[in-house]
Amino acid sequence: MSSSSRKPVVYIISAPSGSGKSTLVNEILKSVTDLEFSISYTTRAPRGSEVNGRQYYFITRPEFERMIHEDRFLEHAQVFGNYYGTARKFLLDAEQKSRDLLLDIDVQGAEQIQRQLPDATSIFILPPDRKTLEERLRKRSEDREEVIQRRLDTATREIENYQRYDYILVNDQLEESIKRLRAIVRGERLLRAGQPLAEEQAKIVALANRCRLANVGDRLQPILASFKMAPLGDAHHS
Repeated sequence: MSSSSRKPVVYIISAPSGSGKSTLVNEILKSVTDLEFSISYTTRAPRGSEVNGRQYYFITRPEFERMIHEDRFLEHAQVFGNYYGTARKFLLDAEQKSRDLLLDIDVQGAEQIQRQLPDATSIFILPPDRKTLEERLRKRSEDREEVIQRRLDTATREIENYQRYDYILVNDQLEESIKRLRAIVRGERLLRAGQPLAEEQAKIVALANRCRLANVGDRLQPILASFKMAPLGDAHHS
C-alpha cells in the first residue's frame, strides 16, 4: 500500500513556557520519519541564537496583518503583545508529500486548529509542578521578576485548558518524556492505519494510551494542586 493513500495526521503540541516543549519537539523530529514541522510566524524580535526560518519566521506587524487579511493562517493569536500564527501552506505541503504535520502552538491557537481540524491529535505538555516550572524559567533567562511572574500566571491560565487535549505528557524525566511522546506520535499512526497490531506495535499503543487524558487523573492531581487549581472532580464526563 502506498503512503499516499493515508491522510496526514496533524499533531498539536501545546505547553506553558518553560515546560521543555522545544527540546521534546526537536528530539521527536530527529527520531520519527515522515514528520513535517510547521514553523510559526511571529512579530516578536528574535531571542538569543534564534535564526529566521528555524525557530520562527520573524516578520513585521504590517506583513503579519496582510497575511491575516489574505486568510493565509490556519490559526493566529496575540500573546504578550506579539502576533503568532501557523500558515496554511504547511498543511498543504504535508498533504502533498504524504507526511504528517507537527504544530507547536499555544492554547489559543490549538483551539482554533481543533475547530478547523477536529480529527487532529492534541498533546499538552506539563511541568511536574509549579516550583519546577519557576526554577526552569529562572534558569533559562535573564528576564525581570515581573516577566517571570507574568509567565507563571499565564502558565496557570493555560494549564486550566488541559481537558481540551487528547494526551497529557508530564515532562519530569526527559528520556522517558521523549519515549512517551514518540509512542503517542507512532501510536496514532498505527491506530489510524486500521491494521492488526504486531506485538511491538501493541506495546507502542499501550504506552501512548497511558498518556490519554482519561488515564492520567492520579498524576494530574498534585500538579494542579501546585498551581492552586481545583481537583479534577467529574472532569471526564462527556
